[in-house]
Parts: sequence; C-alpha cells; structure tokens
Amino acid sequence: MPRSRSHTRRSPRSNPRGVLDVRPGGFAFVRTAEGEFYVPESKMAGAFDGDLVELALLPVQSKRGSRANGNSHRPDEKPAARVLRVIDRAHDTLIGRYEGAEPFGVVVPEDPRIPYDVFTMRADRPDIEDGTLVRVRISTFPSRASAATGVVEEVLGHADDERALVDLVIARHKLETSFSEGALAEARAAVLDVDAALEEGYCDLRGRFTFTIDPADARDFDDALSLERVSAGGGEHGIFGVEGERSAAGGCLSGSKTVDVRGISAARWRLGVHIADVSRYVPWNSSIDLDARRRATSVYLADRVIPMLPEELSGDLCSLRPNEDRLTMTADLYLDNESRLVGYDLYPAVIRSAARLAYDEAQNLLDECSGNPGQSASDASSQESAQCPYAGDHADFGNLHDGLAWRLQQLSFLAQRRAAARKAAGGLDFDTVEARVKLDDGDHPIGVDLRRKTDATSLVEEAMILANETVAAHLCGAGFPGIFRVHERPAAESLEGLVPVFQEFSWFDAVDRNKLIAGDPRELQRILAVSANRSEGELVSSLVLRSMKRAVYRPVCDSHYGLASAAYAHFTSPIRRYPDLVVHRMLKAQIGRRPEKFDQEVSALSWIAEHSSDMEREAEKAARESQEVKLVEYMEQFIGRSFSATVSGVAAYGLYVRLDNTVEGLIPAKNLGAEYFAFDPERYRLIGQDTGTTYRLGQRVPVVLTLADPRSRRLDFRLARGC
Repeated sequence: MPRSRSHTRRSPRSNPRGVLDVRPGGFAFVRTAEGEFYVPESKMAGAFDGDLVELALLPVQSKRGSRANGNSHRPDEKPAARVLRVIDRAHDTLIGRYEGAEPFGVVVPEDPRIPYDVFTMRADRPDIEDGTLVRVRISTFPSRASAATGVVEEVLGHADDERALVDLVIARHKLETSFSEGALAEARAAVLDVDAALEEGYCDLRGRFTFTIDPADARDFDDALSLERVSAGGGEHGIFGVEGERSAAGGCLSGSKTVDVRGISAARWRLGVHIADVSRYVPWNSSIDLDARRRATSVYLADRVIPMLPEELSGDLCSLRPNEDRLTMTADLYLDNESRLVGYDLYPAVIRSAARLAYDEAQNLLDECSGNPGQSASDASSQESAQCPYAGDHADFGNLHDGLAWRLQQLSFLAQRRAAARKAAGGLDFDTVEARVKLDDGDHPIGVDLRRKTDATSLVEEAMILANETVAAHLCGAGFPGIFRVHERPAAESLEGLVPVFQEFSWFDAVDRNKLIAGDPRELQRILAVSANRSEGELVSSLVLRSMKRAVYRPVCDSHYGLASAAYAHFTSPIRRYPDLVVHRMLKAQIGRRPEKFDQEVSALSWIAEHSSDMEREAEKAARESQEVKLVEYMEQFIGRSFSATVSGVAAYGLYVRLDNTVEGLIPAKNLGAEYFAFDPERYRLIGQDTGTTYRLGQRVPVVLTLADPRSRRLDFRLARGC
C-alpha cells in the first residue's frame, strides 16, 4: 500500500545570519547566533567584507569523497557554508586604483578583502590617468552573471605618492579633511577678549603658576596644571587660604561645593586643572559647531592630524601656549595629604601658562628630585630635605626650574596615592605599550618610538581622571543633563573565554575562576599583576583588555567599571573631543545662566552621545591603520632578517606573532613545517600530528620576515631554521 503524503505543515527553516569577515587568504568566517561558519572564497556570491549575509550550510565530503548530509566539521571545527544572499551591504563606495581598459575604466579595490573589480565607463571621466586612486560609487553589485559597475565620484591622487597610503585610510573611513566656509570665517573672526571675560565673571588666575605637559609632538595644548599649598584652617566655601593668593573663586562665577565641611580643614593642596574654554568660541549650532559635531573627534594619524576644530582655534586661541593669556574652565581640587578630595571649585578663568613641558622633560625633572616626596608632603619643614625644595609661590616665576621641580615632585606623589586608592576601589590599570612610527621630513619611517607609562604621564593622567570624576559627580549631584562616559562590567562569556587560554600558564592555578568569570575586578588585578613580569605579560594584559566592553558616551549618569568611578565624564579635552565641549556648555549653564538654545542642545544629547561613540571608533581604527601602514613600510628594509617574537594569536591557518617593537604578522600554517597542524580552539594551540610539536599563546619563537606589504598592511614570517 503506498505511503500517504503527510499534510503536516513544517515550520520554516531559519538560515544563519551574520557579518562576513574576510581573511587574508580570501576565505571568510561568519559569526551567527547558531555559531561560527567557514565560507570558502568561491562561495561568497558577490558579498563584500562587512556585509550582513544569510548562509546555507554546505554538504560535507565524507572521507571517501561522497557527499554526506551530516554536519561534520572542518579541521578548525567550523562547519562550511555558502552565502545565500546579502541582506545589508556594508559598502556603497570603494577606494581603488583606476586602470583604463577601453571602453571601461576598471577600479581595482585597494582593500584586499574585496576581490571584485568595479567597471565604470571611461568616457564619463576621460581625464583620469591610470594608477590614480579614486572613490567609486557602486551602481550594481557583482553576481554570478555580471560584474560590479559604478561611477567615479572622487579623485584622490596618484597611488605612488608618498602620502597615498594614509590618504587611502582617510578615504576608507570617510573622514572630513576640510572645513566649511562658514566655519573658517567664524574661526578667523574669533578674538581673545580678556577684559570682556573678566567683566562677565571669569576669575583672573594670571598670577598663578600654571604649566602644560604634553607629548613632544603635540600641536594643541588643552590642559594645564597648577599646584599650591593651602594654608592651615579652612571652613565654609570660599575662604580657602592659599599661600600668596586670595581665594580663587572670590567674586567669580563659580559652581563650588564643599564635599566634606567637617574635613575641609584637612585640605593641604589645591590642584588646579585648567582646560581650554572652547565653548567660548564655539556656540551651539554655529558653523564651527556643526562641523565639529559631525567630526566628533580629532583624528591622530601617523603622518598628520585631522583636527576637530579649525587651526585658528585648535592651534591658537584655544591652545594654552606658554606666556599667552588664555580662557579656561578651571577645576580647583582641594586634597589632603592622602590625596583625598575634600573640596572643589568649578569656574571659568583667565590663565597665563608659565611653561610648556614635554613628557620626557617632566620625567627628567622628576628624576632629579631624589628626595622623599611622601615626607615632603607631610610637613612644610621636611621640604628642606628634598633636592627639589619648595621655593615659595612668588619666587617661582623668577626660578622656573625650581617652581616646576617641586610641583612635579608633589604632583607625582599625590598621583601615586590617587592611583593606589583607585586600585583599592577596584580600578584596572593596563600596562600597555603604544608604538608610534618616527618619520623624517619626507614622511618616511625611520624608527619606532615605544611609549610606556612613566611617572610624568601618570601624574597628568591622575589629575585628569580626578577632574573628570569631579565634574561628572557635580553634574549628577545637581541633577543636571550632560554626556557621561559609561563603562559596563564585562560579559561573563567574554571572561569565560579567557580561562582555556590562561590555564596554559602555571600561575593560573591560584586564580579563582568563578570570580574571574563574574568580573571581580580584584581577581583581574591579580591576573595582571602575577603575569606582568613574565614573557606573556603583555599578551595577558592585551587579552584581558579585549575582553572588556567598550566605554561609550551616554546622556545618563552611570558608573565606569574600569576606573571604579561612580560617575565619569570627559571634560579635559574639548579641543579634540566633542563630548567634552558639550560637558563644558552644561557646566557653564549649571553654574551660570542657561543660554537661549539650551533646551535644543539638551534634546540632542542622546544622538550626540551615540554619534560621538561611533566616530570615536572610526577615528581609532583610522589611527591604528595609519600606524600599521607606516610600521609595515618601516619593516620592508628588514625582509630576510631574524627576530624574536611572541605568539599573539592562533588560528587554523597559522600563527600570529608580535615583535618587540609591537608589529604583528602571520606565520602561515604552510610555513610551520611539512607535517599537518591541528587547531585546538579551546586552548588556542596548533599541534603537529606527527611530532606533537605545539605552538600556544605567549610562546617565544624565532622568526624570519618574508613579506612586508604596506598597501595591505601585511607582514608574513616563517620560523627560523632550527626551530
């Protein structure tokens, strides 16, 4: 009897969806809710890197070559799939090299992850020379039956120009490089009017000893510091006595608040954090403001800076250059000898910086001071035992060296106490190394500058953190709107992913895994501390950092996990970050009079916060890519040279290795030897099937550089002979 057909309705099958991540070998991976899938190069169906795609699983070849219906895995444990369709395109334009091929002009994408040429009509732009870099807008995307077509919308320059590769980075991230005519006109018309500012309630702090500390190559200086002793006594707001100076806030527009009236007599130091008063020159909805709002941040590339504000402001009127009057928003932070905040004043001011120091110069001054700063902080008489004695505020301008030296010494001591208190509260401190390529006058790379944290950088960092916390807490306490910097606790699954990696190291036996997965900051502190002086220390710090969620801007006051701050806002860099400019406007409105369009700006805070977070990510990517371009360009001269490297990543297709100068590249699996290496995705290891040779994260290996391609930012290595 024939079987009757079932009329039961089946539920529709849901295909996996995710973002296509194309790798250097041409293949791709797609991470979906159902897991991660491997997509062969021939199965991408015209999809580009970054596209949101829908997948269909591929039938798997059995060992005898016949097709099987099961979902068995590839050697890297990821099932294979093909792109069924593209749901959302990540690219509507591409950057590429223009090549004539009558009647077409063919644009070959510069991004090696996009293997599809785009055809344009040469007759539309006969003026474009071969080898020119262009931006092409895609009209039709590639399919199995047709090629991609498009229209050239911008000519960027010749591909062989010295700055072309960084120009490509700029174009790829669609960064604005010119200001509107309106913004330029407003910037040229801006003037410094100290008398008008003082009449409006700005405090005159030009008699206070202030100074800036910045990187040697900094072009704008948006923060300055000052430090004075507070005389014995104290009391209610406004009567803090400072040696040689009346109360700064007396008679001035101020948002001062005493944090602890009973403990205010314990105040011994007044730390002044003076921030460029950008909002004075950039009112809401002005042309400059609209340009700055779109950019949201300055972008610091390897060979140039794309500023958020026109040069007339960023490099002149708003820059706290030495020996020039400048307007600021000032935070006076009153500290006791244990660096505890016991009071603060927030107000606009006029300052005149006495000196500009580079970080190296500040560190040299600190190194000269071999006395005990902790002792000098406890009693004025003990200053005489230090090599950098307290010279008295009035003598400082006559003796610039001594005025700077003792302040730096004391600031460093206060910073150490602040950092220790933050750590005790659960703050995390990542000992990262920043690599900056050194360029000659022709923008050719000539070396790599490794920047590490020093006492000089730490004292500035801690002062800025305290000012940011204070301003955020002030706005929150007043119930006032603003843009806040929020950092959420890391996801448990991200931290859980560290366990199989870290268990390869002996010190991990003493780690409480449950606390680690729960995101206990003190357990993370232990991991960072115990691994710090080992070969895997930088790798561990990097992996823990990657497991953190990104800090973002939000219009609501919330905590900052990494800094262990109950409230945090960016206040200290309004020349280069738009959220800081917003915070300045909010603070001025809170301590003074609300401007006419205040409600309009408040209603836009949510959009501004989200946009600023997005643009911050773009700026970071562009900065990183520009450094990679120049780093790889620098490494070209070392092809064939041997190096000692650390395994920084493990994948089925090879090992990522990092040199001591921070450059990172790939040892393809084929360069590991003749035997087959199996990938252990749980412990991130490659294991030789014949010899059992194992490569794991953090392992030191000798390597030889075999390829350096700046255009693709790619470095390839092989193991050195005898390894």
